[in-house]
Amino acid sequence: MAEVMEQATEQTAVRTPEQTAPAGGGGKPKMSKKKKRRIRRIIALVLAAAVVFGVVRLRKKDGGGSAEVIRDVVTYGAITATVEGSGLTKAKNSESISITTAGTVQDVFVTEGQVVTAGTPLFVINSDDARSAVQQAEKDVEGYQKQLNTLNKDIAGLNLAPGYPGKLMDVVTLNPGDTITKGQKVATLSDDTRLRLTQYYSYAYAGDIKAGQAVDVSIPALMTTLTGRVEAVHMVSRITPEGSRLFSADILIDNPGSLTAEMSASATLNVGGETAYPYEAGKLEYYRTGDLCSTVNGTVISSSLVDYLQVSEGQVLVRIDGEDSESEIFSAEQSLEKAREELETARKNLNNCSAVAPIDGTVIGLTIQAGQEVAANTTVITISDTSSIIVNATVDERNVGYVKAGTMVDLDQWGNQTMGVVESVSLSSTVTNGVAMYPMVISVDNSDGMIQVNSNIQYSLVASQNENCLVLPIQCVRNAALEDGSAVNVVYVEGDRPDNALENVMVNEEIPDGFWPVEVEIGISDNYYVEIKSGVEEGTSVFTQIQTSEAWG
Repeated sequence: MAEVMEQATEQTAVRTPEQTAPAGGGGKPKMSKKKKRRIRRIIALVLAAAVVFGVVRLRKKDGGGSAEVIRDVVTYGAITATVEGSGLTKAKNSESISITTAGTVQDVFVTEGQVVTAGTPLFVINSDDARSAVQQAEKDVEGYQKQLNTLNKDIAGLNLAPGYPGKLMDVVTLNPGDTITKGQKVATLSDDTRLRLTQYYSYAYAGDIKAGQAVDVSIPALMTTLTGRVEAVHMVSRITPEGSRLFSADILIDNPGSLTAEMSASATLNVGGETAYPYEAGKLEYYRTGDLCSTVNGTVISSSLVDYLQVSEGQVLVRIDGEDSESEIFSAEQSLEKAREELETARKNLNNCSAVAPIDGTVIGLTIQAGQEVAANTTVITISDTSSIIVNATVDERNVGYVKAGTMVDLDQWGNQTMGVVESVSLSSTVTNGVAMYPMVISVDNSDGMIQVNSNIQYSLVASQNENCLVLPIQCVRNAALEDGSAVNVVYVEGDRPDNALENVMVNEEIPDGFWPVEVEIGISDNYYVEIKSGVEEGTSVFTQIQTSEAWG
Protein backbone atom coordinates (compact mmCIF):
# COMPACT_ATOMS: atom_id res chain seq x y z
CA MET A 1 0.00 0.00 0.00
CA ALA A 2 2.77 2.35 1.00
CA GLU A 3 4.55 1.51 -2.23
CA VAL A 4 1.43 2.25 -4.25
CA MET A 5 0.99 5.64 -2.55
CA GLU A 6 4.66 6.49 -2.96
CA GLN A 7 4.57 5.62 -6.66
CA ALA A 8 1.43 7.64 -7.12
CA THR A 9 2.99 10.62 -5.35
CA GLU A 10 6.09 10.47 -7.43
CA GLN A 11 4.09 10.04 -10.52
CA THR A 12 1.88 13.04 -9.71
CA ALA A 13 4.75 15.20 -8.75
CA VAL A 14 4.58 17.04 -12.21
CA ARG A 15 4.83 20.57 -12.79
CA THR A 16 1.95 22.94 -12.98
CA PRO A 17 0.92 24.73 -16.24
CA GLU A 18 2.46 27.95 -14.96
CA GLN A 19 5.75 26.18 -14.51
CA THR A 20 5.67 24.91 -18.07
CA ALA A 21 4.72 28.24 -19.81
CA PRO A 22 7.38 29.87 -22.14
CA ALA A 23 9.23 32.80 -20.61
CA GLY A 24 7.66 36.16 -21.45
CA GLY A 25 4.71 34.52 -23.24
CA GLY A 26 1.18 36.05 -22.86
CA GLY A 27 -1.06 33.12 -23.81
CA LYS A 28 -1.74 29.56 -22.59
CA PRO A 29 0.93 27.18 -23.66
CA LYS A 30 -0.06 24.27 -25.78
CA MET A 31 0.55 20.80 -24.36
CA SER A 32 1.76 18.10 -26.61
CA LYS A 33 -0.39 14.94 -27.11
CA LYS A 34 2.34 12.81 -25.62
CA LYS A 35 2.36 14.84 -22.40
CA LYS A 36 -1.47 14.70 -22.16
CA ARG A 37 -1.43 10.92 -22.37
CA ARG A 38 1.21 10.73 -19.65
CA ILE A 39 -0.84 12.93 -17.28
CA ARG A 40 -3.98 10.82 -17.81
CA ARG A 41 -2.06 7.66 -16.94
CA ILE A 42 -0.75 9.25 -13.74
CA ILE A 43 -4.28 10.39 -12.66
CA ALA A 44 -5.71 6.92 -13.28
CA LEU A 45 -2.95 5.37 -11.22
CA VAL A 46 -3.67 7.76 -8.32
CA LEU A 47 -7.39 6.95 -8.39
CA ALA A 48 -6.71 3.22 -8.40
CA ALA A 49 -4.38 3.58 -5.42
CA ALA A 50 -7.06 5.52 -3.52
CA VAL A 51 -9.63 2.78 -4.11
CA VAL A 52 -7.20 0.09 -2.95
CA PHE A 53 -6.38 2.10 0.20
CA GLY A 54 -10.08 2.47 1.08
CA VAL A 55 -10.71 -1.24 0.72
CA VAL A 56 -7.73 -2.14 2.87
CA ARG A 57 -8.97 0.17 5.68
CA LEU A 58 -12.20 -1.82 5.90
CA ARG A 59 -10.53 -5.19 5.86
CA LYS A 60 -9.96 -7.05 9.13
CA LYS A 61 -6.38 -7.32 10.27
CA ASP A 62 -6.35 -11.01 9.36
CA GLY A 63 -7.86 -10.33 5.97
CA GLY A 64 -11.15 -12.09 6.95
CA GLY A 65 -13.68 -9.38 6.01
CA SER A 66 -15.03 -5.92 6.86
CA ALA A 67 -16.09 -4.90 10.41
CA GLU A 68 -18.73 -2.51 11.75
CA VAL A 69 -19.25 -1.39 15.37
CA ILE A 70 -22.87 -1.95 16.49
CA ARG A 71 -24.25 0.40 19.16
CA ASP A 72 -27.50 0.48 21.16
CA VAL A 73 -29.13 3.19 23.23
CA VAL A 74 -30.56 2.78 26.74
CA THR A 75 -34.34 3.29 26.47
CA TYR A 76 -37.49 2.80 28.52
CA GLY A 77 -39.61 -0.21 27.67
CA ALA A 78 -41.61 -3.18 28.98
CA ILE A 79 -40.05 -6.56 29.76
CA THR A 80 -41.47 -9.90 30.78
CA ALA A 81 -39.41 -12.80 32.15
CA THR A 82 -40.78 -16.29 31.50
CA VAL A 83 -39.86 -19.76 32.74
CA GLU A 84 -40.22 -22.60 30.27
CA GLY A 85 -39.80 -26.34 30.52
CA SER A 86 -41.52 -29.67 30.12
CA GLY A 87 -43.20 -32.24 32.35
CA LEU A 88 -45.11 -35.49 32.40
CA THR A 89 -48.90 -35.61 32.70
CA LYS A 90 -50.72 -38.09 34.91
CA ALA A 91 -54.20 -38.50 36.30
CA LYS A 92 -54.60 -36.72 39.62
CA ASN A 93 -56.67 -39.62 40.93
CA SER A 94 -55.70 -43.11 39.78
CA GLU A 95 -56.14 -46.55 41.33
CA SER A 96 -54.38 -49.75 40.28
CA ILE A 97 -55.51 -53.24 41.29
CA SER A 98 -52.89 -55.95 41.80
CA ILE A 99 -53.20 -59.63 42.65
CA THR A 100 -50.55 -60.88 45.09
CA THR A 101 -51.42 -64.58 44.68
CA ALA A 102 -51.65 -66.76 41.59
CA GLY A 103 -55.07 -67.63 40.16
CA THR A 104 -57.21 -68.21 37.07
CA VAL A 105 -59.32 -65.47 35.45
CA GLN A 106 -62.95 -66.57 35.31
CA ASP A 107 -64.63 -63.45 33.89
CA VAL A 108 -63.70 -59.94 32.72
CA PHE A 109 -66.57 -57.46 32.61
CA VAL A 110 -64.86 -54.32 31.18
CA THR A 111 -62.68 -53.35 28.22
CA GLU A 112 -59.70 -51.07 27.74
CA GLY A 113 -60.77 -47.40 27.52
CA GLN A 114 -64.23 -48.04 29.01
CA VAL A 115 -65.59 -45.34 31.32
CA VAL A 116 -66.77 -46.83 34.62
CA THR A 117 -68.28 -45.60 37.87
CA ALA A 118 -67.22 -46.58 41.37
CA GLY A 119 -68.61 -50.01 42.23
CA THR A 120 -68.73 -51.33 38.67
CA PRO A 121 -67.72 -55.07 38.62
CA LEU A 122 -64.40 -55.50 36.82
CA PHE A 123 -63.39 -59.19 36.87
CA VAL A 124 -63.40 -62.43 38.85
CA ILE A 125 -60.24 -64.48 39.58
CA ASN A 126 -60.34 -67.85 41.31
CA SER A 127 -57.38 -68.10 43.72
CA ASP A 128 -57.06 -70.83 46.37
CA ASP A 129 -53.83 -69.19 47.48
CA ALA A 130 -55.70 -65.98 48.30
CA ARG A 131 -58.17 -67.80 50.56
CA SER A 132 -55.38 -69.75 52.28
CA ALA A 133 -53.42 -66.56 52.89
CA VAL A 134 -56.39 -65.00 54.72
CA GLN A 135 -56.88 -68.07 56.91
CA GLN A 136 -53.19 -68.21 57.84
CA ALA A 137 -53.07 -64.47 58.58
CA GLU A 138 -56.13 -64.76 60.86
CA LYS A 139 -54.41 -67.55 62.83
CA ASP A 140 -51.26 -65.45 63.18
CA VAL A 141 -53.19 -62.46 64.51
CA GLU A 142 -55.03 -64.66 67.02
CA GLY A 143 -51.77 -66.25 68.20
CA TYR A 144 -49.91 -62.97 68.65
CA GLN A 145 -52.92 -61.45 70.43
CA LYS A 146 -52.96 -64.31 72.96
CA GLN A 147 -49.23 -63.96 73.46
CA LEU A 148 -49.57 -60.22 74.08
CA ASN A 149 -52.46 -60.74 76.50
CA THR A 150 -50.37 -63.19 78.47
CA LEU A 151 -47.40 -60.84 78.57
CA ASN A 152 -49.55 -57.92 79.66
CA LYS A 153 -50.96 -60.10 82.42
CA ASP A 154 -47.46 -61.14 83.40
CA ILE A 155 -46.14 -57.60 83.36
CA ALA A 156 -48.56 -56.79 86.13
CA GLY A 157 -46.26 -59.02 88.18
CA LEU A 158 -43.71 -56.23 88.30
CA ASN A 159 -45.75 -55.41 91.38
CA LEU A 160 -46.14 -58.97 92.71
CA ALA A 161 -49.40 -59.25 94.68
CA PRO A 162 -51.67 -62.11 95.82
CA GLY A 163 -54.81 -62.90 93.87
CA TYR A 164 -56.79 -63.66 97.04
CA PRO A 165 -56.52 -62.88 100.76
CA GLY A 166 -54.75 -65.26 103.09
CA LYS A 167 -51.65 -66.05 105.07
CA LEU A 168 -48.06 -66.29 103.79
CA MET A 169 -45.94 -69.32 104.60
CA ASP A 170 -42.65 -70.78 103.40
CA VAL A 171 -41.50 -67.33 102.19
CA VAL A 172 -38.22 -66.78 100.32
CA THR A 173 -35.91 -64.03 101.50
CA LEU A 174 -35.47 -61.44 98.70
CA ASN A 175 -33.13 -58.47 98.91
CA PRO A 176 -32.98 -55.41 96.62
CA GLY A 177 -30.80 -56.20 93.60
CA ASP A 178 -31.50 -59.94 93.70
CA THR A 179 -32.33 -61.56 90.38
CA ILE A 180 -35.80 -63.05 90.12
CA THR A 181 -37.01 -65.28 87.31
CA LYS A 182 -40.37 -65.91 85.75
CA GLY A 183 -42.15 -68.75 87.60
CA GLN A 184 -39.94 -68.52 90.69
CA LYS A 185 -41.89 -69.39 93.89
CA VAL A 186 -41.51 -66.79 96.65
CA ALA A 187 -44.16 -67.98 99.17
CA THR A 188 -47.12 -70.27 99.84
CA LEU A 189 -50.42 -68.43 100.15
CA SER A 190 -53.22 -70.09 102.14
CA ASP A 191 -56.70 -68.59 102.18
CA ASP A 192 -57.70 -68.96 105.86
CA THR A 193 -60.61 -66.55 105.78
CA ARG A 194 -62.74 -69.68 105.51
CA LEU A 195 -62.00 -73.30 106.27
CA ARG A 196 -63.36 -76.45 104.70
CA LEU A 197 -64.44 -79.61 106.50
CA THR A 198 -65.23 -82.88 104.71
CA GLN A 199 -67.80 -85.11 106.51
CA TYR A 200 -69.28 -88.51 105.63
CA TYR A 201 -72.97 -89.35 106.27
CA SER A 202 -75.08 -92.45 105.95
CA TYR A 203 -77.00 -93.00 102.75
CA ALA A 204 -80.04 -92.99 105.00
CA TYR A 205 -79.80 -89.17 104.74
CA ALA A 206 -79.37 -89.14 100.94
CA GLY A 207 -81.53 -86.38 99.49
CA ASP A 208 -82.03 -84.77 102.90
CA ILE A 209 -78.63 -83.03 103.04
CA LYS A 210 -78.33 -80.35 100.40
CA ALA A 211 -75.98 -77.53 99.39
CA GLY A 212 -76.66 -74.32 101.36
CA GLN A 213 -78.07 -76.13 104.36
CA ALA A 214 -76.93 -74.79 107.78
CA VAL A 215 -74.86 -77.03 110.04
CA ASP A 216 -73.40 -76.87 113.52
CA VAL A 217 -69.63 -77.37 113.60
CA SER A 218 -68.09 -78.45 116.88
CA ILE A 219 -64.43 -77.48 117.49
CA PRO A 220 -63.20 -79.45 120.51
CA ALA A 221 -59.89 -77.55 120.69
CA LEU A 222 -61.79 -74.32 121.21
CA MET A 223 -64.61 -75.95 123.13
CA THR A 224 -67.04 -74.07 120.88
CA THR A 225 -69.61 -74.66 118.17
CA LEU A 226 -69.73 -72.49 115.03
CA THR A 227 -72.30 -72.23 112.29
CA GLY A 228 -71.35 -73.45 108.84
CA ARG A 229 -73.03 -74.27 105.54
CA VAL A 230 -73.00 -77.19 103.17
CA GLU A 231 -70.90 -76.19 100.15
CA ALA A 232 -71.43 -79.32 98.08
CA VAL A 233 -72.74 -82.89 98.36
CA HIS A 234 -70.90 -85.73 96.62
CA MET A 235 -72.79 -89.01 96.24
CA VAL A 236 -69.69 -91.16 96.54
CA SER A 237 -69.87 -94.69 97.93
CA ARG A 238 -67.58 -95.16 100.91
CA ILE A 239 -68.02 -98.52 102.66
CA THR A 240 -67.09 -98.65 106.34
CA PRO A 241 -65.64 -101.70 108.08
CA GLU A 242 -69.07 -102.11 109.63
CA GLY A 243 -70.59 -102.35 106.18
CA SER A 244 -72.28 -98.95 106.16
CA ARG A 245 -72.46 -97.02 102.90
CA LEU A 246 -71.57 -93.31 103.13
CA PHE A 247 -71.64 -90.14 100.94
CA SER A 248 -69.65 -86.95 101.57
CA ALA A 249 -70.48 -83.30 102.12
CA ASP A 250 -68.12 -80.28 102.08
CA ILE A 251 -68.77 -77.85 104.92
CA LEU A 252 -67.54 -74.23 104.90
CA ILE A 253 -66.93 -72.27 108.11
CA ASP A 254 -66.07 -68.57 108.30
CA ASN A 255 -62.87 -68.05 110.32
CA PRO A 256 -63.39 -65.78 113.30
CA GLY A 257 -59.61 -65.61 113.50
CA SER A 258 -58.97 -68.53 115.80
CA LEU A 259 -59.27 -71.40 113.33
CA THR A 260 -56.46 -73.05 111.46
CA ALA A 261 -55.86 -76.12 109.36
CA GLU A 262 -55.57 -79.57 110.96
CA MET A 263 -58.01 -78.75 113.77
CA SER A 264 -60.42 -81.60 114.53
CA ALA A 265 -64.10 -80.79 113.91
CA SER A 266 -67.45 -82.46 113.25
CA ALA A 267 -70.67 -81.12 111.72
CA THR A 268 -74.21 -82.07 112.67
CA LEU A 269 -77.42 -80.93 111.07
CA ASN A 270 -81.16 -81.24 111.54
CA VAL A 271 -82.84 -83.66 109.14
CA GLY A 272 -86.60 -84.24 109.45
CA GLY A 273 -86.63 -83.21 113.09
CA GLU A 274 -83.67 -85.36 114.13
CA THR A 275 -79.94 -84.74 114.27
CA ALA A 276 -77.75 -86.27 111.60
CA TYR A 277 -74.25 -87.11 112.81
CA PRO A 278 -71.21 -87.73 110.66
CA TYR A 279 -69.53 -91.13 110.62
CA GLU A 280 -66.41 -89.57 112.15
CA ALA A 281 -64.76 -86.24 112.92
CA GLY A 282 -62.66 -84.59 110.24
CA LYS A 283 -59.77 -82.11 109.92
CA LEU A 284 -60.18 -78.45 108.98
CA GLU A 285 -58.44 -77.44 105.73
CA TYR A 286 -57.65 -74.01 104.33
CA TYR A 287 -60.26 -72.92 101.81
CA ARG A 288 -57.55 -72.78 99.15
CA THR A 289 -53.75 -72.93 99.04
CA GLY A 290 -51.40 -71.96 96.22
CA ASP A 291 -47.88 -70.84 95.34
CA LEU A 292 -47.09 -67.12 95.01
CA CYS A 293 -44.76 -66.95 91.97
CA SER A 294 -43.10 -64.22 89.93
CA THR A 295 -44.55 -63.78 86.44
CA VAL A 296 -41.59 -61.80 85.07
CA ASN A 297 -37.82 -61.86 84.82
CA GLY A 298 -36.12 -58.98 86.51
CA THR A 299 -34.37 -57.50 89.50
CA VAL A 300 -35.89 -57.14 92.97
CA ILE A 301 -36.49 -53.54 94.00
CA SER A 302 -38.14 -54.28 97.36
CA SER A 303 -39.81 -57.16 99.26
CA SER A 304 -42.16 -57.38 102.27
CA LEU A 305 -42.49 -61.15 102.41
CA VAL A 306 -42.79 -62.52 106.00
CA ASP A 307 -43.98 -65.93 107.22
CA TYR A 308 -47.56 -65.99 108.57
CA LEU A 309 -48.20 -62.45 107.32
CA GLN A 310 -51.90 -61.91 106.80
CA VAL A 311 -52.35 -60.28 103.38
CA SER A 312 -55.23 -58.94 101.34
CA GLU A 313 -56.00 -59.41 97.65
CA GLY A 314 -53.91 -57.06 95.48
CA GLN A 315 -51.51 -56.07 98.27
CA VAL A 316 -48.05 -55.42 96.70
CA LEU A 317 -45.47 -57.70 98.27
CA VAL A 318 -42.52 -57.59 95.85
CA ARG A 319 -41.54 -54.80 93.45
CA ILE A 320 -39.53 -55.89 90.38
CA ASP A 321 -37.63 -54.05 87.64
CA GLY A 322 -38.52 -56.10 84.53
CA GLU A 323 -36.79 -54.58 81.49
CA ASP A 324 -36.69 -57.94 79.73
CA SER A 325 -40.45 -58.34 80.09
CA GLU A 326 -41.06 -54.85 78.70
CA SER A 327 -38.90 -55.74 75.70
CA GLU A 328 -40.91 -58.92 75.18
CA ILE A 329 -44.13 -56.91 75.20
CA PHE A 330 -42.73 -54.43 72.68
CA SER A 331 -41.61 -57.28 70.41
CA ALA A 332 -45.03 -58.95 70.70
CA GLU A 333 -46.79 -55.67 69.89
CA GLN A 334 -44.62 -55.26 66.79
CA SER A 335 -45.34 -58.83 65.69
CA LEU A 336 -49.07 -58.35 66.24
CA GLU A 337 -49.07 -55.12 64.24
CA LYS A 338 -47.23 -56.80 61.37
CA ALA A 339 -49.64 -59.76 61.48
CA ARG A 340 -52.61 -57.38 61.33
CA GLU A 341 -51.11 -55.61 58.33
CA GLU A 342 -50.56 -58.94 56.60
CA LEU A 343 -54.16 -59.92 57.35
CA GLU A 344 -55.42 -56.64 55.91
CA THR A 345 -53.29 -57.17 52.80
CA ALA A 346 -54.52 -60.77 52.44
CA ARG A 347 -58.16 -59.71 52.78
CA LYS A 348 -57.66 -56.89 50.29
CA ASN A 349 -56.09 -59.33 47.84
CA LEU A 350 -58.99 -61.75 48.27
CA ASN A 351 -61.44 -58.90 47.67
CA ASN A 352 -59.46 -57.91 44.58
CA CYS A 353 -60.11 -61.35 43.15
CA SER A 354 -63.70 -60.15 42.70
CA ALA A 355 -62.84 -56.50 42.14
CA VAL A 356 -65.11 -53.51 41.54
CA ALA A 357 -64.04 -50.08 40.32
CA PRO A 358 -62.69 -48.10 43.29
CA ILE A 359 -63.35 -44.70 41.64
CA ASP A 360 -65.11 -43.12 38.67
CA GLY A 361 -62.75 -43.09 35.70
CA THR A 362 -61.45 -44.75 32.57
CA VAL A 363 -60.05 -48.29 32.31
CA ILE A 364 -56.35 -48.03 31.50
CA GLY A 365 -53.89 -50.92 31.23
CA LEU A 366 -56.23 -53.92 31.36
CA THR A 367 -53.88 -56.92 31.19
CA ILE A 368 -56.12 -59.98 31.68
CA GLN A 369 -58.71 -62.00 29.80
CA ALA A 370 -61.01 -64.90 30.70
CA GLY A 371 -59.20 -68.23 31.13
CA GLN A 372 -55.81 -66.64 31.66
CA GLU A 373 -53.49 -67.85 34.43
CA VAL A 374 -52.35 -64.87 36.49
CA ALA A 375 -49.00 -64.95 38.28
CA ALA A 376 -48.57 -63.61 41.80
CA ASN A 377 -47.87 -59.88 42.22
CA THR A 378 -49.45 -58.86 38.90
CA THR A 379 -51.08 -55.48 38.28
CA VAL A 380 -54.15 -56.38 36.25
CA ILE A 381 -56.00 -53.07 35.79
CA THR A 382 -55.79 -49.33 36.40
CA ILE A 383 -58.71 -46.92 36.71
CA SER A 384 -57.81 -43.26 36.11
CA ASP A 385 -59.95 -40.16 36.52
CA THR A 386 -58.54 -38.07 33.64
CA SER A 387 -60.92 -35.15 34.18
CA SER A 388 -58.37 -33.67 36.59
CA ILE A 389 -54.67 -34.17 35.90
CA ILE A 390 -51.34 -33.03 37.25
CA VAL A 391 -48.06 -32.26 35.51
CA ASN A 392 -44.88 -33.36 37.24
CA ALA A 393 -42.23 -30.90 36.08
CA THR A 394 -39.02 -29.29 37.33
CA VAL A 395 -37.73 -25.72 37.54
CA ASP A 396 -34.03 -24.85 37.83
CA GLU A 397 -32.32 -23.03 40.69
CA ARG A 398 -32.21 -19.73 38.75
CA ASN A 399 -35.97 -19.53 38.38
CA VAL A 400 -37.39 -21.45 41.35
CA GLY A 401 -37.64 -18.21 43.34
CA TYR A 402 -40.17 -16.86 40.84
CA VAL A 403 -42.53 -19.85 41.08
CA LYS A 404 -45.13 -19.97 43.83
CA ALA A 405 -48.24 -22.06 44.53
CA GLY A 406 -51.10 -20.44 42.64
CA THR A 407 -48.98 -19.20 39.69
CA MET A 408 -50.84 -19.57 36.38
CA VAL A 409 -49.14 -21.71 33.73
CA ASP A 410 -49.57 -21.95 29.95
CA LEU A 411 -49.47 -25.56 28.72
CA ASP A 412 -49.01 -26.96 25.24
CA GLN A 413 -49.21 -30.62 24.22
CA TRP A 414 -48.74 -31.13 20.46
CA GLY A 415 -50.61 -27.90 19.70
CA ASN A 416 -53.38 -28.50 22.25
CA GLN A 417 -53.15 -25.50 24.56
CA THR A 418 -54.68 -25.04 27.98
CA MET A 419 -54.05 -23.37 31.34
CA GLY A 420 -52.95 -24.81 34.67
CA VAL A 421 -51.97 -23.58 38.10
CA VAL A 422 -48.90 -24.40 40.21
CA GLU A 423 -50.03 -26.67 43.04
CA SER A 424 -46.71 -27.02 44.86
CA VAL A 425 -42.96 -26.46 44.56
CA SER A 426 -40.67 -28.78 46.51
CA LEU A 427 -37.92 -27.39 48.74
CA SER A 428 -35.79 -30.47 48.01
CA SER A 429 -33.73 -30.52 44.83
CA THR A 430 -31.74 -32.95 42.73
CA VAL A 431 -28.60 -31.94 40.82
CA THR A 432 -28.47 -32.64 37.08
CA ASN A 433 -25.37 -31.63 35.09
CA GLY A 434 -24.35 -29.29 37.90
CA VAL A 435 -27.72 -27.51 38.05
CA ALA A 436 -30.12 -27.93 40.98
CA MET A 437 -33.63 -28.85 39.77
CA TYR A 438 -36.71 -28.47 41.99
CA PRO A 439 -39.82 -30.65 41.48
CA MET A 440 -42.99 -28.72 40.68
CA VAL A 441 -46.60 -29.96 40.44
CA ILE A 442 -49.07 -28.23 38.11
CA SER A 443 -52.80 -28.91 38.46
CA VAL A 444 -54.92 -28.92 35.28
CA ASP A 445 -58.67 -29.13 34.65
CA ASN A 446 -58.99 -31.68 31.84
CA SER A 447 -62.75 -32.12 31.85
CA ASP A 448 -62.78 -31.73 28.04
CA GLY A 449 -60.23 -34.57 27.71
CA MET A 450 -57.97 -32.48 25.48
CA ILE A 451 -54.74 -33.40 27.31
CA GLN A 452 -53.47 -36.98 27.14
CA VAL A 453 -52.19 -38.52 30.37
CA ASN A 454 -48.82 -40.25 30.78
CA SER A 455 -47.35 -38.02 28.06
CA ASN A 456 -44.96 -35.07 27.78
CA ILE A 457 -46.23 -31.50 27.83
CA GLN A 458 -44.55 -28.10 27.53
CA TYR A 459 -45.12 -25.37 30.11
CA SER A 460 -44.49 -21.63 30.23
CA LEU A 461 -45.17 -19.18 33.04
CA VAL A 462 -44.55 -15.52 33.70
CA ALA A 463 -41.84 -15.23 36.32
CA SER A 464 -41.81 -11.42 36.54
CA GLN A 465 -42.62 -8.36 34.47
CA ASN A 466 -42.01 -4.60 34.43
CA GLU A 467 -44.07 -2.33 32.21
CA ASN A 468 -41.73 0.73 32.39
CA CYS A 469 -38.02 0.22 32.97
CA LEU A 470 -34.66 0.92 31.34
CA VAL A 471 -33.72 -1.88 28.95
CA LEU A 472 -30.84 -2.94 26.74
CA PRO A 473 -30.27 -5.90 24.46
CA ILE A 474 -28.77 -8.82 26.38
CA GLN A 475 -25.62 -8.66 24.22
CA CYS A 476 -24.79 -5.23 25.64
CA VAL A 477 -24.27 -6.54 29.17
CA ARG A 478 -21.06 -8.43 29.89
CA ASN A 479 -19.79 -10.32 32.90
CA ALA A 480 -16.36 -8.91 33.66
CA ALA A 481 -13.60 -9.74 36.15
CA LEU A 482 -11.88 -7.15 38.34
CA GLU A 483 -8.34 -7.20 39.72
CA ASP A 484 -9.52 -8.51 43.11
CA GLY A 485 -11.08 -11.54 41.43
CA SER A 486 -14.68 -10.37 41.83
CA ALA A 487 -17.12 -10.40 38.93
CA VAL A 488 -19.46 -7.58 37.92
CA ASN A 489 -21.95 -6.85 35.15
CA VAL A 490 -20.76 -4.03 32.89
CA VAL A 491 -21.77 -2.13 29.79
CA TYR A 492 -19.32 -0.13 27.67
CA VAL A 493 -20.45 3.52 27.39
CA GLU A 494 -19.50 5.57 24.34
CA GLY A 495 -18.05 9.08 24.53
CA ASP A 496 -16.05 10.88 27.19
CA ARG A 497 -14.89 8.82 30.15
CA PRO A 498 -17.72 8.82 32.75
CA ASP A 499 -17.04 9.33 36.47
CA ASN A 500 -18.19 5.81 37.32
CA ALA A 501 -15.96 4.06 34.78
CA LEU A 502 -14.15 1.01 36.12
CA GLU A 503 -10.38 0.40 36.03
CA ASN A 504 -8.60 -2.74 34.86
CA VAL A 505 -11.65 -4.65 33.69
CA MET A 506 -11.07 -7.97 31.98
CA VAL A 507 -13.49 -9.41 29.41
CA ASN A 508 -13.00 -12.17 26.85
CA GLU A 509 -13.30 -10.00 23.77
CA GLU A 510 -11.78 -6.92 22.13
CA ILE A 511 -13.58 -3.64 22.90
CA PRO A 512 -13.18 -0.76 20.39
CA ASP A 513 -11.58 2.48 21.49
CA GLY A 514 -13.91 5.19 22.77
CA PHE A 515 -16.02 2.92 24.99
CA TRP A 516 -15.71 2.84 28.82
CA PRO A 517 -16.72 0.00 31.19
CA VAL A 518 -19.45 0.96 33.69
CA GLU A 519 -20.90 -1.38 36.32
CA VAL A 520 -24.69 -1.87 36.07
CA GLU A 521 -27.29 -3.58 38.23
CA ILE A 522 -29.56 -5.81 36.17
CA GLY A 523 -33.03 -7.13 36.86
CA ILE A 524 -35.31 -9.48 34.97
CA SER A 525 -34.70 -10.53 31.38
CA ASP A 526 -36.42 -12.23 28.48
CA ASN A 527 -34.93 -13.87 25.42
CA TYR A 528 -33.76 -10.53 24.00
CA TYR A 529 -33.64 -7.73 26.58
CA VAL A 530 -32.48 -7.22 30.15
CA GLU A 531 -33.68 -4.70 32.73
CA ILE A 532 -31.09 -2.08 33.79
CA LYS A 533 -31.78 -0.99 37.38
CA SER A 534 -28.82 1.36 37.84
CA GLY A 535 -25.47 2.42 36.37
CA VAL A 536 -26.54 4.21 33.16
CA GLU A 537 -29.27 6.65 32.16
CA GLU A 538 -31.78 6.83 29.34
CA GLY A 539 -30.23 7.88 26.04
CA THR A 540 -26.75 6.51 26.82
CA SER A 541 -25.07 4.96 23.78
CA VAL A 542 -23.34 1.65 24.57
CA PHE A 543 -21.26 -0.88 22.68
CA THR A 544 -23.17 -3.95 21.52
CA GLN A 545 -20.86 -5.95 19.26
CA ILE A 546 -18.62 -5.87 16.22
CA GLN A 547 -20.40 -7.09 13.12
CA THR A 548 -18.21 -8.54 10.40
CA SER A 549 -18.84 -9.44 6.78
CA GLU A 550 -17.03 -11.93 4.56
CA ALA A 551 -13.82 -10.87 2.84
CA TRP A 552 -13.93 -9.92 -0.81
CA GLY A 553 -12.29 -12.40 -3.09
